[in-house]
Amino acid sequence: MGDSYLTSCIKQFEYYKSLGDKTFEQLSFAELKTEFEDDSNSIAIIVKHIVGNMLSRWTNFLTEDGEKTWRERDNEFIDTFETKEALTTYWNKGWDCLFNAIKPLTEEDLDSIVYIRNQGHTVTEAINRQMMHYAYHIGQIVFIGKLIKGDSWKSLSIPKGKSSDYNKNKFSKDKAKQHFTDDL
Repeated sequence: MGDSYLTSCIKQFEYYKSLGDKTFEQLSFAELKTEFEDDSNSIAIIVKHIVGNMLSRWTNFLTEDGEKTWRERDNEFIDTFETKEALTTYWNKGWDCLFNAIKPLTEEDLDSIVYIRNQGHTVTEAINRQMMHYAYHIGQIVFIGKLIKGDSWKSLSIPKGKSSDYNKNKFSKDKAKQHFTDDL
C-alpha cells in the first residue's frame, strides 16, 4: 500500500510541476511579473513563495523542522527575479529538493513523525499537506496565465467543448490500471 501511495504522490507532484512548466512556456518574462491589483501576487511571486516553502520543508525532511530558521518567508512576496531563466532555474531547484526528499522514502517511513513549526505530522500527512499547498498555488499560476493570454491560451486540460471527444477516446480503450498522468 505504501509503495503505491509514494508512487502516486511522485506522479502527482510531477503533474503539478508540469502544469507550471507549461504555463511558463506560454508567457513572457513581463507576463510572469504581471500583477492585476496592487498587493496581488504575480506568477513570479507565487513561484518564489512555493520554492521558498519547498526548500524549507524538504531540506533534511526527516530530521529537521520543516520551517527552517534561515527561511525568510516575508521576502518570498517580493519579486527579485531578473530573467525568466532565473525564475525557471529557481522553480526547478525547489522541485529537485522535493523529489530528492521523496523518492528515497519507503513504506516504513510513512508513519514516521516530522515537524513543521513544532507540529508533528506523519510523513504521509506532511506529504499531503504540501501537495495540497502546491496544488492551490499552481492553480493560481495557471489561472493567472490564462487571464493574461486570453484567447491565445493553450489549454492544459480538456478544452471547453471537447469533453465528449475526450471521453469518446478514453472509453474506446480497454479498462486498465494506470495513473491519469500516464498519457499526458
